[in-house]
Amino acid sequence: MPLRIVRNDITKMKVDAIVNAANRRLAGGGGVDGCIHRAAGPMLLEECRKLGGCETGSAKVTGAYRLPCRYVIHAVGPRWIDGRHGEREALVSCYRTALALAKERNCGTVAFPLISSGIYGYPKDQALRTAIDTIGAFLMENEMTVYLVIFDRKAYQISSKLFADITAYIDDNYADERTDRASERRRLAQMSLTEDLPPLAVPTGMPLAASAPSKAGTLEDMLKQMDESFSEMLLRKIQEKGMTDVQCYKKANIDRKLFSKIRSDKLYKPSKPTVIAFAIALELSLDETKDLLMKAGFALSHSSKFDMIIEYFIQNGKYNVFEINEALFAFDQSLLGG
Repeated sequence: MPLRIVRNDITKMKVDAIVNAANRRLAGGGGVDGCIHRAAGPMLLEECRKLGGCETGSAKVTGAYRLPCRYVIHAVGPRWIDGRHGEREALVSCYRTALALAKERNCGTVAFPLISSGIYGYPKDQALRTAIDTIGAFLMENEMTVYLVIFDRKAYQISSKLFADITAYIDDNYADERTDRASERRRLAQMSLTEDLPPLAVPTGMPLAASAPSKAGTLEDMLKQMDESFSEMLLRKIQEKGMTDVQCYKKANIDRKLFSKIRSDKLYKPSKPTVIAFAIALELSLDETKDLLMKAGFALSHSSKFDMIIEYFIQNGKYNVFEINEALFAFDQSLLGG
């Protein structure tokens, strides 16, 4: 998928370019910066010294040396003061400049750390939101796969309010599901006590039902009567929404090649996250989403945390696939896209 959040060591990412959260002197340091310099070897620092530093909000490119990538893009993020000293603007500029440099060098894959969220003190939830918004906007206009690399759980944090709201929604709906199942069990148990009636007597020799004539046709006839497939419904929905194919697969965080497969094969069987990604891109209602899922052989369940998170966003009219993926990652669930 075009934007993936992964838990990994950025120095081991086999991509075209990795982004280094550098300081203005490009002299190496702690955190991600120090790890990248140690993995790349001393030649990286020698090249950095020839660049004459880098301004906050900007970025510069070097070779990768011992790293398993082609380039290192050194991006200088802002130090957090109080949020009123242009920190967000500088961080946005940082991501945009790094992405532009990667595009200039025809990079198809780029891996970013969460810039400024370490020793520079940028609040992790705000740093994440800025990264997702800026990268997402870039990917709506460009073809590239971008990885946002999280080293460990401590480095990742979504809005505390969003986390609390989703948690409450899951808890409430899980409770409702358990209550519904318990009520159904009680109803069936009651029926077994009060409706234990003798079977209806049938006179000897009388058939239970008249045999209906067979209407089975050939396999070819049956296939002609098949209902609309997932692919056919998806393409119809895209047209009804007045969207282009490109707009749809980009909003769904879906790779262009995968979309081409779906378009060319009307019997294509997608994964559940892929189906939901398209439902989000098309901004379908909950009932419409269930219909689209059913075409691919899936359903939403109140016993699935993944499904409850999706339902929360749809019920609240929130259709940003990147924001949804932030939440899914925070709850250790599969991400949308493909």
